[in-house]
Amino acid sequence: MMEALGAPGAGAAIALENLFPPLPSEVILPLAGFTASQGNMSLWAALVWTTIGSVVGAMALYWVGALLGRDRLIAVAAKLPLVKISDIEKTEAWFAKHGAKAVFFGRMIPIFRSLISVPAGVEKMRVSTFLLLTTLGSAIWNSLFVLAGYRLGEDWERVSELVSVYSRVVLVVVALALLAFIAFRVTRPGAGKRRA
Repeated sequence: MMEALGAPGAGAAIALENLFPPLPSEVILPLAGFTASQGNMSLWAALVWTTIGSVVGAMALYWVGALLGRDRLIAVAAKLPLVKISDIEKTEAWFAKHGAKAVFFGRMIPIFRSLISVPAGVEKMRVSTFLLLTTLGSAIWNSLFVLAGYRLGEDWERVSELVSVYSRVVLVVVALALLAFIAFRVTRPGAGKRRA
Protein backbone atom coordinates (compact mmCIF):
# COMPACT_ATOMS: atom_id res chain seq x y z
CA MET A 1 0.00 0.00 0.00
CA MET A 2 2.81 2.37 0.88
CA GLU A 3 4.64 1.69 -2.39
CA ALA A 4 1.47 2.22 -4.42
CA LEU A 5 -0.10 5.12 -2.49
CA GLY A 6 2.76 6.60 -0.47
CA ALA A 7 1.84 8.29 2.82
CA PRO A 8 -1.95 7.93 2.28
CA GLY A 9 -1.30 4.18 1.93
CA ALA A 10 0.34 4.19 5.36
CA GLY A 11 -2.70 6.03 6.72
CA ALA A 12 -5.06 3.49 5.14
CA ALA A 13 -3.04 0.61 6.65
CA ILE A 14 -3.30 2.17 10.12
CA ALA A 15 -7.04 2.80 9.70
CA LEU A 16 -7.44 -0.91 8.91
CA GLU A 17 -5.26 -1.78 11.93
CA ASN A 18 -7.74 0.05 14.16
CA LEU A 19 -10.62 -1.97 12.73
CA PHE A 20 -8.73 -5.28 12.71
CA PRO A 21 -6.36 -5.30 15.74
CA PRO A 22 -4.46 -8.42 14.55
CA LEU A 23 -2.84 -6.09 11.98
CA PRO A 24 0.04 -4.77 14.12
CA SER A 25 0.73 -1.05 14.15
CA GLU A 26 4.10 -2.01 15.63
CA VAL A 27 5.05 -3.31 12.17
CA ILE A 28 3.20 -0.82 9.96
CA LEU A 29 4.50 2.34 11.65
CA PRO A 30 8.24 1.53 11.68
CA LEU A 31 7.90 0.36 8.06
CA ALA A 32 6.35 3.75 7.22
CA GLY A 33 9.35 5.42 8.89
CA PHE A 34 11.76 3.24 6.94
CA THR A 35 9.89 4.01 3.70
CA ALA A 36 10.24 7.72 4.49
CA SER A 37 13.96 7.28 5.15
CA GLN A 38 14.28 5.83 1.64
CA GLY A 39 12.73 8.97 0.15
CA ASN A 40 9.50 7.32 -1.00
CA MET A 41 7.47 9.73 1.15
CA SER A 42 8.32 12.61 3.45
CA LEU A 43 8.66 11.98 7.18
CA TRP A 44 6.12 14.71 7.87
CA ALA A 45 3.61 13.11 5.49
CA ALA A 46 4.13 9.70 7.17
CA LEU A 47 3.42 11.22 10.60
CA VAL A 48 0.36 13.17 9.45
CA TRP A 49 -1.21 10.37 7.37
CA THR A 50 -0.71 7.64 9.97
CA THR A 51 -2.35 9.87 12.57
CA ILE A 52 -5.23 10.59 10.19
CA GLY A 53 -5.59 6.84 9.65
CA SER A 54 -5.68 6.22 13.40
CA VAL A 55 -8.38 8.83 13.89
CA VAL A 56 -10.50 7.53 10.97
CA GLY A 57 -10.34 3.95 12.30
CA ALA A 58 -11.10 5.08 15.85
CA MET A 59 -14.07 7.16 14.69
CA ALA A 60 -15.53 4.18 12.83
CA LEU A 61 -15.44 2.14 16.05
CA TYR A 62 -16.79 5.09 18.05
CA TRP A 63 -19.87 5.13 15.77
CA VAL A 64 -20.23 1.36 16.14
CA GLY A 65 -20.45 1.91 19.90
CA ALA A 66 -22.84 4.84 19.48
CA LEU A 67 -25.12 2.80 17.20
CA LEU A 68 -24.93 -0.21 19.50
CA GLY A 69 -25.99 1.96 22.44
CA ARG A 70 -26.43 1.16 26.11
CA ASP A 71 -29.67 -0.83 25.78
CA ARG A 72 -28.28 -3.21 23.17
CA LEU A 73 -25.03 -3.56 25.13
CA ILE A 74 -26.98 -4.54 28.23
CA ALA A 75 -29.12 -6.97 26.20
CA VAL A 76 -25.95 -8.63 24.89
CA ALA A 77 -24.31 -8.66 28.34
CA ALA A 78 -27.42 -10.26 29.86
CA LYS A 79 -26.92 -13.26 27.58
CA LEU A 80 -23.24 -13.75 28.41
CA PRO A 81 -22.30 -16.30 31.07
CA LEU A 82 -20.81 -14.90 34.30
CA VAL A 83 -21.63 -11.30 33.31
CA LYS A 84 -24.00 -9.25 35.43
CA ILE A 85 -25.80 -6.06 34.56
CA SER A 86 -23.99 -4.52 37.53
CA ASP A 87 -20.71 -5.14 35.65
CA ILE A 88 -21.94 -2.86 32.88
CA GLU A 89 -23.06 -0.25 35.40
CA LYS A 90 -19.68 -0.31 37.15
CA THR A 91 -17.92 0.03 33.80
CA GLU A 92 -20.15 2.98 32.93
CA ALA A 93 -19.36 4.66 36.24
CA TRP A 94 -15.65 4.05 35.75
CA PHE A 95 -15.77 5.42 32.20
CA ALA A 96 -17.69 8.50 33.35
CA LYS A 97 -14.90 9.21 35.83
CA HIS A 98 -11.83 8.16 33.80
CA GLY A 99 -13.02 8.14 30.19
CA ALA A 100 -10.80 10.98 28.97
CA LYS A 101 -7.65 9.36 30.39
CA ALA A 102 -8.75 5.95 29.10
CA VAL A 103 -9.17 7.25 25.54
CA PHE A 104 -5.88 9.17 25.58
CA PHE A 105 -3.66 6.50 27.17
CA GLY A 106 -5.61 3.66 25.57
CA ARG A 107 -4.28 4.81 22.18
CA MET A 108 -0.85 3.63 23.38
CA ILE A 109 -1.80 0.14 24.57
CA PRO A 110 -2.02 -2.77 22.14
CA ILE A 111 -5.54 -4.21 21.69
CA PHE A 112 -7.07 -1.38 23.75
CA ARG A 113 -6.02 1.06 21.02
CA SER A 114 -9.01 -0.16 19.05
CA LEU A 115 -11.37 -1.34 21.76
CA ILE A 116 -11.44 1.89 23.80
CA SER A 117 -13.33 3.63 20.97
CA VAL A 118 -16.41 1.42 21.42
CA PRO A 119 -17.23 2.34 25.05
CA ALA A 120 -16.55 5.98 24.18
CA GLY A 121 -19.29 5.70 21.55
CA VAL A 122 -21.65 3.75 23.82
CA GLU A 123 -21.22 6.40 26.53
CA LYS A 124 -21.69 9.16 23.95
CA MET A 125 -18.45 10.94 24.82
CA ARG A 126 -18.51 14.34 23.15
CA VAL A 127 -17.17 13.82 19.59
CA SER A 128 -14.87 16.85 19.78
CA THR A 129 -13.32 15.55 23.03
CA PHE A 130 -12.95 12.05 21.58
CA LEU A 131 -11.32 13.44 18.43
CA LEU A 132 -8.88 15.61 20.39
CA LEU A 133 -7.81 12.85 22.79
CA THR A 134 -7.58 10.25 20.02
CA THR A 135 -5.54 12.57 17.80
CA LEU A 136 -3.10 13.46 20.59
CA GLY A 137 -2.68 9.89 21.83
CA SER A 138 -2.35 8.51 18.30
CA ALA A 139 0.14 11.21 17.29
CA ILE A 140 2.39 10.30 20.22
CA TRP A 141 2.21 6.53 19.59
CA ASN A 142 2.61 6.86 15.83
CA SER A 143 5.46 9.36 16.07
CA LEU A 144 7.49 7.09 18.35
CA PHE A 145 7.31 4.21 15.90
CA VAL A 146 7.57 6.14 12.65
CA LEU A 147 10.59 8.06 13.96
CA ALA A 148 12.19 4.86 15.25
CA GLY A 149 11.76 3.23 11.82
CA TYR A 150 13.12 6.37 10.17
CA ARG A 151 16.20 6.43 12.41
CA LEU A 152 16.89 2.70 12.23
CA GLY A 153 16.53 2.54 8.44
CA GLU A 154 17.28 -0.99 7.23
CA ASP A 155 17.08 -2.24 10.85
CA TRP A 156 13.49 -1.00 11.29
CA GLU A 157 12.34 -4.54 12.21
CA ARG A 158 14.19 -4.21 15.54
CA VAL A 159 11.39 -1.89 16.68
CA SER A 160 8.80 -4.60 16.08
CA GLU A 161 10.87 -7.15 17.98
CA LEU A 162 11.18 -4.86 21.03
CA VAL A 163 7.51 -3.90 21.05
CA SER A 164 6.37 -7.50 20.69
CA VAL A 165 7.65 -8.01 24.25
CA TYR A 166 5.48 -5.09 25.43
CA SER A 167 2.48 -6.52 23.56
CA ARG A 168 2.99 -9.96 25.10
CA VAL A 169 3.13 -8.46 28.61
CA VAL A 170 -0.16 -6.65 27.97
CA LEU A 171 -1.76 -9.86 26.68
CA VAL A 172 -0.57 -11.85 29.72
CA VAL A 173 -1.93 -9.21 32.11
CA VAL A 174 -5.29 -9.21 30.30
CA ALA A 175 -5.43 -13.02 30.31
CA LEU A 176 -4.64 -13.15 34.04
CA ALA A 177 -7.27 -10.50 34.79
CA LEU A 178 -9.83 -12.48 32.78
CA LEU A 179 -8.96 -15.70 34.60
CA ALA A 180 -9.21 -13.92 37.97
CA PHE A 181 -12.63 -12.52 36.97
CA ILE A 182 -13.88 -15.98 35.96
CA ALA A 183 -12.51 -17.60 39.14
CA PHE A 184 -14.12 -14.89 41.27
CA ARG A 185 -17.49 -15.35 39.58
CA VAL A 186 -17.44 -19.14 39.69
CA THR A 187 -16.42 -19.38 43.35
CA ARG A 188 -18.60 -16.52 44.64
CA PRO A 189 -22.03 -17.53 45.98
CA GLY A 190 -24.74 -16.54 43.53
CA ALA A 191 -22.23 -16.22 40.72
CA GLY A 192 -23.76 -15.43 37.37
CA LYS A 193 -27.11 -14.18 38.71
CA ARG A 194 -28.25 -10.94 37.22
CA ARG A 195 -30.40 -8.17 38.51
CA ALA A 196 -33.79 -7.77 36.85
